[in-house]
Amino acid sequence: MGTVVDAANKEGTKSVLSEKKPKVVFVLGGPGSGKGTQCANIVEHFGYTHLSAGDLLRAEIKSGSENGTMIQNMISEGKIVPSEVTIKLLEKAIVENENDKFLIDGFPRNEENRAAFESVTGIEPEFVLFFDCSEEEMERRLLSRNQGRVDDNIDTIRKRFKVFVESSLSVIDYYNSKGKVRKIDAAKPVGEVFEAVKAVFAPALDKVAA
Repeated sequence: MGTVVDAANKEGTKSVLSEKKPKVVFVLGGPGSGKGTQCANIVEHFGYTHLSAGDLLRAEIKSGSENGTMIQNMISEGKIVPSEVTIKLLEKAIVENENDKFLIDGFPRNEENRAAFESVTGIEPEFVLFFDCSEEEMERRLLSRNQGRVDDNIDTIRKRFKVFVESSLSVIDYYNSKGKVRKIDAAKPVGEVFEAVKAVFAPALDKVAA
């Protein structure tokens, strides 16, 4: 249970975020679907700030904090980190950044994440960018890259696929029912994938300009 101070801090952050009214796009896709590469392209072409839930969590692990150790253990077991931990890191990043347009990459990971994010921050995404890619293709990509990540061995990769399918697809279904999912065929070459991404973001940009 949280303390009164925790509740006050949470409410304080919410009021700051509500005042800021950031535009948020959730970016979802299985491990190896190419989300990171495409987010970099969106940042360059459309001026968004990229917040990777995974990068924020890994930075917390590197800090050596007690929180970081807990996160490390859960990732090693292929488990999903508790919502409040990730939301707190995302909130801090949004509040501290001067931009008002954010790509949130790899979150929400499940229905509980989604509900908690909207409840705590008071923010609903403009839309959800879903990179759809076969398990075989994602596995091939992950095994061929060499980023020194502890979660890129075959057993953990397969655990991550299982977690993604069992948990994240319910989030995609939820937003699909609200007409907010923009599905991208991520199995195509990077350039073709970005052309599809640009088609999603350009109308949104035109709407803002109008």
